[in-house]
Amino acid sequence: MITGWNTWDVTTHTGMVHLPSGLRVRFGVPGAPLDGFTWRDGLVRLGHHTVGGDYAEVTVEAGDGLLHLVMAGGSTDELYVRAEGTAGVLVALDGRDDTDAGAQWIDWRIDWRETGGGPVRTGEESRPADGLVLEFAARVELRVAPHGTPGGAAGVDALLARRRAEAERTAPRSAGWLGDAADAATRAVTWNRIYAPDLGRVLTPTSRDFVSERRRGFYGTWALHAWDTFFTGLVASTVDRDHARDIFGQILPFADAAGMIPNRVSDDKGVTADRSQPPVGALTVRKAYLAGGLSDETRDRELLAGTFPALLAWHDWWPRARRGPYGLLAWGSDPIDGDPGSATLDRTKRESGLDDSPMYDEVSYDPDTHTMNLADVGLVALHIADAEALAAIAGTLGADDVARRLRDQAAKARASADPLLWDADRGGYRNLHADGTHDPHVSPTLLYPLLAGMPDAARAADLAARLLRPQTLGGDPPLPSVARDDPGYAATYWRGRIWAPMAFLAIEGLRRYDLTEASRPLVAALLRLFLSEWDKHSHVRENYPATSGEDVRAFQARSDGLMAWGGLLAYLAYGELADAREDGWRFAHPGEPAELANLPLGDGRLAVTAGDRLTVTLDGRPLLDAAPGVVVTAYRRTAGEVTGIARGSGDLHVSPPGDGAPVRVPVSAEPTPFRITRNETDQHDNDGGMPA
Repeated sequence: MITGWNTWDVTTHTGMVHLPSGLRVRFGVPGAPLDGFTWRDGLVRLGHHTVGGDYAEVTVEAGDGLLHLVMAGGSTDELYVRAEGTAGVLVALDGRDDTDAGAQWIDWRIDWRETGGGPVRTGEESRPADGLVLEFAARVELRVAPHGTPGGAAGVDALLARRRAEAERTAPRSAGWLGDAADAATRAVTWNRIYAPDLGRVLTPTSRDFVSERRRGFYGTWALHAWDTFFTGLVASTVDRDHARDIFGQILPFADAAGMIPNRVSDDKGVTADRSQPPVGALTVRKAYLAGGLSDETRDRELLAGTFPALLAWHDWWPRARRGPYGLLAWGSDPIDGDPGSATLDRTKRESGLDDSPMYDEVSYDPDTHTMNLADVGLVALHIADAEALAAIAGTLGADDVARRLRDQAAKARASADPLLWDADRGGYRNLHADGTHDPHVSPTLLYPLLAGMPDAARAADLAARLLRPQTLGGDPPLPSVARDDPGYAATYWRGRIWAPMAFLAIEGLRRYDLTEASRPLVAALLRLFLSEWDKHSHVRENYPATSGEDVRAFQARSDGLMAWGGLLAYLAYGELADAREDGWRFAHPGEPAELANLPLGDGRLAVTAGDRLTVTLDGRPLLDAAPGVVVTAYRRTAGEVTGIARGSGDLHVSPPGDGAPVRVPVSAEPTPFRITRNETDQHDNDGGMPA
């Protein structure tokens, strides 16, 4: 059972709800709507918010009045709040819409103290069924607790200070080149955690405002989308491993009998039975798993075991249901009785997740295959990458026969798709029409074959150079959803805006080929864009402007202001310092002073600092100390040994398992493997090194 106080109510940022009772406490500015503060209207700054609601801080405005709230809830039954308002403070206590909390007032004690150290006053023991409204001049400290609980409002400030210190101690933290990226990405996850009463469970949709009709959203009170959920889970993995595991599992129970995970499910609009969304589940789950520890000994095996069956069934559904031109995969929509919108071109576009992309302007729907008549490079590549990620998961779980089947499937798919999708005249991959012609439209999806390992190294480098020209997908800001020199480019929605999921997939492909000279400028430019929106507006956006100076805050701009997947731009920047890959961790200096701390691993909390040197620590204990020119890859640390590969210029010291002294490891321009065991530091001095 879910218990305690948190910002469970999707309709408001400025209040907390107690579960299971349903008691709700909301705050506002006198004369303004209590729940009128959204990222479009009045939300000034989101502060710390722990996953469990132990601490939350937010500032809003209405008219000429600013309201600053500091709230401390969590799994206990006691709530502590300090509310400060330049135009007064309004406090409303009632029950959630789905509960009858009015009957429970007699069970609760409400204490408050006004500015100036006035006496603590306790509310009456009975309340009207429609709740209680209180108004204060400027500042109030408030405590809500079960009747008979000792204490009062006098200790609110001290408790809030302790809770804030704890929140700051454990929250992911960034500085320097990374700016406040960690704060932004964290808050986009934690502030979007809500309670869905019809399901009786907690959800983390991509955005409160996007899913709530009362906040000018598109659904009743909640909605989940497939690839949104997986990307949100990946961002959440940098905040809290348990929370991330919960998010990854939210959409999986809604898969149909054939294994299809739906595009969307919501309380008022139900399930999209005709279509799915891009297959990024295994890729994001595997990435989160790898980043959850320094070796398989400390990673979250439960995450893999809990998601693998559904992800495998979804993977196997695609080739059964979405064979398009030349037997390649294509986006589709199945005919559904009673759903006149199904089996249409519009729905096939929506399955792609790129609803109005110019790539699909000239295609049509094929009723025989239930797909568009265009084989899609992005889908083909994502399905191959999905097979590889699932094979790795299967291997970890000991399902070796399944792993072999998936690896073989990926190899055959690469071999058959590559010659069909490669356009020799244009020197790149292109979507393929049923008549055998290659589609001219260009988007970052044409970089996804790198994610799938389709080209050889030389072709990959050439492809990146061609597509990342400033007039195409390069420039600043980079990776618009349609190339700037494409006739369909319009710098709107999926016709040119910059989308974090698309950027993530493209850059992960570049990183697979170690095309650092191509990927690093993209990551830096996207980080600047991400930080600009956060610093100015407290926004983590659904999509970002592709043209300098554009303001995308208006409702008509179709860019939600607090969407968790926007945090992928921060995630990419983290990877310049610390990136968990299939062969182990990569640690590198980003070329500018930077700090990334408190990443939650099964081993402890990881921190990376880039300054005069690059240092990596775990719970404050040193793991690596390197000159800025050193790059460490394939790093793994178990209870018995540390292994990795060093290259670059300068010196490197690696700490062994246990309490041994750091070992100096040889570094050169050529990759040099090293292996250090727990006992070997007793036999070698710090200048020895232990190359494998």
